[in-house]
Amino acid sequence: MLTKIADLFWRTILSKKNYAKHIGVNIGDDCLISTRNWSTEPYLITIGNHVQITQDAYFHTHGGSHLARRENPTFDCFGKIIIKDWAYIGSGAHIMPGVTIGEGALVAAGSIVTKSIPDGVVVGGNPARLICSVKEYLEKNEKYNIGSKGLSESKKKEMLLSLPDTKFIKK
Repeated sequence: MLTKIADLFWRTILSKKNYAKHIGVNIGDDCLISTRNWSTEPYLITIGNHVQITQDAYFHTHGGSHLARRENPTFDCFGKIIIKDWAYIGSGAHIMPGVTIGEGALVAAGSIVTKSIPDGVVVGGNPARLICSVKEYLEKNEKYNIGSKGLSESKKKEMLLSLPDTKFIKK
């Protein structure tokens, strides 16, 4: 019973970042962590500095072993996950065993990352594939930059509601 209470404390009361550290995820400085989905071997995950991981991102350090145990009852295989400095992992992305996300790389929401990603690129899809460089992404989206970072919620809302439609991304 005490174990269940302690687990509830770590899972719900502590910040998501502190929970990740508690279970063994190695996290660098100045990271924004918004997920609690760290697989069963969180100590195999290393996150660099200035990384942002959005809500409901998933990290998988193993997979498929149950089926293999039909032939080999002790079968287990694992892969470390490394997220380098300044990377961004979008909401609902899945990072598979053995993957390294390069420095300054952006993983789009909902992506399934099955292979390592080089530095400074944008990937997306299932499986994730190269979309463009981060430099190209910034150039393409600069016209939508409204400079609202650091504003209070009320000031940001006021600004967004006063903008013409041309300042919003359209697909």
